[in-house]
Amino acid sequence: MTDKNIKEIEDLIKIIAKLPGLGPKSAKRIVLKLINNREELIRPLTNTLAQVYKNVVRCKVCGNLKSINSNCICSSKKYDQICVVENIADMWVIQGSGIYKGHYHILGGTLPSFEGKNSGNGLLIESLVNRVKKNSIKEVILATSASIEGETTSHYISDSLKDTKVKITRLAKGVPVGGEIEYLDDGTLHSAFKNRASIS
Repeated sequence: MTDKNIKEIEDLIKIIAKLPGLGPKSAKRIVLKLINNREELIRPLTNTLAQVYKNVVRCKVCGNLKSINSNCICSSKKYDQICVVENIADMWVIQGSGIYKGHYHILGGTLPSFEGKNSGNGLLIESLVNRVKKNSIKEVILATSASIEGETTSHYISDSLKDTKVKITRLAKGVPVGGEIEYLDDGTLHSAFKNRASIS
């Protein structure tokens, strides 16, 4: 009997194959490693995943991850600068570079390039506007990707913030057209932050 005859294994392979950077072959290798190390890997992984599922949620204010039993970092400190990114992976890359030390706002994606100007498409844009007003923010740094969707999102956010009088800047040199923040190196990110430009 092979693994293809066992439904549980098939289901696990299909789930793992959905993870970024993994295909069916990689998923099969991972599943075999897990099965061959039940006590060392499967039991602690199962427990940890259950805890993450139960206790880790997305903050409704800034979009960051937080424990269900504690306040998010966005409510614990005063700040006057916010860096707006598309997703948590982008935030982690910028944090890891050490270039920017301020607060973040994770949108949860981008607007489609054809999206009407009257829709936020489920992104945390209204929450961003409220944060700017509530915390007397001096600068909003737009660190969306240099793709059509990223640019569309950037323009929509700028329009949404125009009545707040906040300074809005956009990452500049170093971010290639079509480039995604998640895949940029530290040097490119440093250049992009250093040379960010105001958006009128």
